[in-house]
This record gives sequence, structure tokens and C-alpha cells, in this order.
Amino acid sequence: MSGQTWTPAPKRGIVPLHPFTFGMLLGRAFAVLRHNPKVVFGFAVVMQLLMTIVASAIMVTVLIVTILRLQNVRPGSPDFEPLLVGSLAINGLVAFGVGLLSLGFTALVQGIVAAEVRFAAVGEKARLGQLWTQVRPVFWRLVGFALLQMLFTLGVIAVAGGIIVGLVLGAVGGSSDFLGLGIGLILLVIAASIPLSVWLWTKLLLVPSALVFEHATLREALVRSWRLTRGRFWVAFGVMFLINLIMGFAAQLVSVPLSLLSSLLIPIIAPTGASSDPGTVIVAAVLATALPQMLVLVIQAVALVVQGTGAAFVYIDCRYRYEGLDQTLIAFLERRDLGWSREQLGDPFAVDPTRAVTNAPPPKQVPDHLLTQAGWAQAPGYAQAPGYAPYPPQYGAGQTPRSPTPVAGPAAAPNPVPAAPPYAQPVPPPARPQHPAPGQDAGAVQPQPPSDSPWAPPGGRG
Repeated sequence: MSGQTWTPAPKRGIVPLHPFTFGMLLGRAFAVLRHNPKVVFGFAVVMQLLMTIVASAIMVTVLIVTILRLQNVRPGSPDFEPLLVGSLAINGLVAFGVGLLSLGFTALVQGIVAAEVRFAAVGEKARLGQLWTQVRPVFWRLVGFALLQMLFTLGVIAVAGGIIVGLVLGAVGGSSDFLGLGIGLILLVIAASIPLSVWLWTKLLLVPSALVFEHATLREALVRSWRLTRGRFWVAFGVMFLINLIMGFAAQLVSVPLSLLSSLLIPIIAPTGASSDPGTVIVAAVLATALPQMLVLVIQAVALVVQGTGAAFVYIDCRYRYEGLDQTLIAFLERRDLGWSREQLGDPFAVDPTRAVTNAPPPKQVPDHLLTQAGWAQAPGYAQAPGYAPYPPQYGAGQTPRSPTPVAGPAAAPNPVPAAPPYAQPVPPPARPQHPAPGQDAGAVQPQPPSDSPWAPPGGRG
């Protein structure tokens, strides 16, 4: 076979305009940190540190106030137990509020990262204000999705806690049968919750991206994520699992040596321990705890950015394969280069109802190595955008549809291209007019049915 077999689509920025391979999904998730580091990396790190400082200050302040209040009451006093219960309740409410603050921070970073990938897909580097403009209409939807995740986690914990409480009560009553039943239920809950959590987490991985890219409602984003991940479940799970594994290993690689180094420096800074100068003891404590924790927080912020980027790239790849989004982006960039206005261009990420994935089973996907051999547009399970007809049957693998060579009659090669997927119907070729032969009545010419190929043999002529 001769000739060029595959030509990649033009690449703008860090987002290729063709379907991703597994390695590209993993590698490009980290490339965003280099594309716009001041906005994405700097924003995530600063927000993480600020949130940690504010949350720690609030919790420590409330804890000190409640402890000082309890110290003013004797343990035997009738007011001691109500104050103790109230103090515990206040600290629990404060911890819950700090958890909500953390959810808001996570939702904000997810939205900012998805908006950054949205701009990068069309070759733009946005400022923080532009990213916030994209996130602001859907911010509370992102928070709502984070709350749903938290409620699911709390529900699993509540079920396990109820079983444990019943187990303790049964053990106090002296029933050995109830004790064995409780242990079995706990093991069953643990065994069922882990795969269920992983499955739901992967199926709903694309919800933040759908909210930011499409400005969808929360219900629409849930449906979109559920449908887009069909046929790409293991790819999405594999990419996110490796990202979490890499970032977790990086956090341990940084925190463990620093903790050991800080513990070795404490005897040098404060050799006499508690009898040393109080300022020296405080400096030693800061080196032993605060410095490693600060670096771990930075790595956690980077991990949150990379996780959001990986999810956004999985979303784009699914839309490439199922809805022909890459061809839409190519057309958008070409028209933008020709000078079209924003009003004329429209939103390239808007969902076309005629091409959107439905509840029907998705087309079977092709391994990445076959895609690079046969060409992205010819692979089964890859959506064609409206206005793009598939290659005619006569084209070989090394030919291009822009300079066709017609082949007539029985010499035509069979069509090696599978049928287009159900999400995008190819444009039928126009029917060729039939001309009567010399001496033949024009009414005797019968119209021919449309052919699969636009290169039909010419009509008979004398």
C-alpha cells in the first residue's frame, strides 16, 4: 500500500482536534499546568491555602472558646453535662460548615479547570475573569452536585453506623447469634459500597464538564454524563485511577521525607526540649508539622486541577467519538480565522439534538491502533458531522476525497467503510440526471435510484 494513510487534524493549543488515545488523555491532563499556570495552578494553590487557613482558624477558635467555657464549670455541677453536650454540638456544626466550605472550594476549582479546557480547545488562553464568567451561571449547580456526592457518602456511613450500633446493643444483650449477623451485615455493606461508589463516581464523572461546557441543568448534566460514558467506562476509570495513583504517590514522596527531616531538626533547634526557649519550641513545632503539611496542600491543589482536567478531556473525547465535536471545532476555527464574528460563530460546544447521544446503545469502539491506521473519520463508532459525506466506495486507503479518481462499472472496489453510526447520518449524494441516447424518446428514460457513490458511469451516448 502506498501513499499517506492518515493525516492528523490540525492541533490548536493543548487539545488535539481528533479523538484521544489513552496515553493522550493521561498526558494532556498534566499539560494544562503548563498551558496557563498563573491562572489554573496559582488560583488552585492560593485558594487551597486560604481555605485551609480560614477553616483551621475557625475550628481552633470555636474549640478554644468551648473549652474555656467548660473550665469555668465544675464537673459535679448540674450545668456541666448540658454545657458539654452543647459544646460538642457546636463543634460538630462548625465542622459541618467547614466541610460545606470545602465542597464549595472543590466545586469552584472544578468549574475553573473545565472552563480553562473549554477555552484551550479553541486555542485561547483565558484570564481568571473570563473563566469566572463561564463558571458563574452554573456555580450553584456544581455545589449541588458536590452535595449529592456528600449525601451519598453520609448515607453509606449512616447505614454502617446503624449496623454497628445494633451490633453493640446485641452484644450487650448477650446474643451471640445477633453478633454474628451484625458482623456479616457490616462486611456485606463494605463489600457492596466500594464497587457501587466506584461505578457511580465513574458514570457521573462528566457532570461538572457538562455543566460548564453546555451550561446544562443539573438533571441534564447527570443524564449527559451517564450516556457519554457508555462504551468509555473503563477508559474513564483507568485515566482517573492512574491520575489519583500518581498524585497520591507524589504526596507521600514529599511528605514522608520532609516529616523525617523535620523530626531530625527538632533536637538541633531545641536540644533541651520543653525547657528550651518558648519561641524556639514553637519554631521547631512549625518545622515539624506546618511545613510538610503546606507542601501536601500544594500537591492536593495540583491533584484537584489534574483530576478536573482529566475529566474534561474524557468529556471532550466522548463527544468527539459520539457527536463529531472535533469536526465542529475545526469548522469553528476555520471560520474564526476567516473573520467571522462571535455572533456568527455561535457556541461550538452547544449540543445539537440531532447528533446528541440518546438512550440507544452507543456504537462499538475501535482500538486506538486501528484508528491511527485507517483514519479517524473512517473508523466505526466515530460520528460524522452534518455535511461530511463518507468516502466513496472506490477510494483506497491512501487516496483523499478531494482529488477523486472515478472508477466505472464492475472494476469498482467493494466499500471497506462500515456504515455510519446512528447518531450522525451521512449526507446522501445528489442524483445524476439521466440523458436520452440519440434517437431515443426523452420520456423513455427511467429515473435511476440514487447510488451509494457519487461517481456513477455516464449515460450511453452515440
